[in-house]
Amino acid sequence: MIPDYQTLMLPVLQTAADSEISTKQVVEILAEEFSLSEDEREELLPSGRQRRFDNRVAWAKGYLKQAGLVTYTKRGFFIATNNGRQVLSTGPQRIDNEFLSQFSAFQDFRSRTGTMTEKRLAEAPLPAEQEHHSTPDEVLREAYTKINASLADDLLERVRSASPTFFEELIIELLLGMGYGGTSKEAGHALGRSGDNGVDGVIDQDPLGVDQIYVQAKRYAEGNNVGAGELRDFFGALHLKKATKGIFFTTSSFSPAATQTAKDLGLRIVLIDGQKLAALMIRYNIGCRTEEVLHLKKVDEDFFG
Repeated sequence: MIPDYQTLMLPVLQTAADSEISTKQVVEILAEEFSLSEDEREELLPSGRQRRFDNRVAWAKGYLKQAGLVTYTKRGFFIATNNGRQVLSTGPQRIDNEFLSQFSAFQDFRSRTGTMTEKRLAEAPLPAEQEHHSTPDEVLREAYTKINASLADDLLERVRSASPTFFEELIIELLLGMGYGGTSKEAGHALGRSGDNGVDGVIDQDPLGVDQIYVQAKRYAEGNNVGAGELRDFFGALHLKKATKGIFFTTSSFSPAATQTAKDLGLRIVLIDGQKLAALMIRYNIGCRTEEVLHLKKVDEDFFG
């Protein structure tokens, strides 16, 4: 029987205790450890694009990452953190969502996905395996929320670990994807030079380039919030360029003082924090792609009326 993703959490952490390891290697090791048959090993998800066991190993790894017990080292590889090794030294019999709830990072993650959603899905990874108090369409929508929340966190971490130049170019690509500047690739570009007076990019607001929006992009770690001084600096940069609109992106958050400063300034400055940035990347397929489309349908009462 294929173990659920919570049962896999402890063995996944154990495989990464001593050195970095690839997810592919972990899948092979744990398939042997759980004595999976060839049929179980090759069983696919309903989408037909991924093996079920591989998917559950990935979810186990992802949740350990949310709790700060593992960290990604490079593409496809991860390793246990000091916290993860400390947990293993206590000899836990099982690691699951309830166990991970002791860590503040995981608590923050659950607050973003929604406690009830997390609880229901943790109790029943697959709708067919247990009875639910929720209706099937509720479970589907809750699963969608959970998947997107995990994807958003993954995207944000990857952006934080990228170069400043990559981040600036990503912002321009996102704005073009949102429809700014029409279809012209020349409608937006990252300035990417020191001495640009506090502006990282510029994009046309319309296809003709009559109006332009200037962009500031701060690739900050979580907790290193943008302060009021940086908003005032951006305001000054916009004033020098005789611009009336600006967008300030950050991978962290804005301090309350920064948010109030943006409201008090005379120019139109839109603030996009890390969570909003990740949501926009998902919506406009920047750094991610659609794996499967499910059409949820219901009876057309008017047809039968």
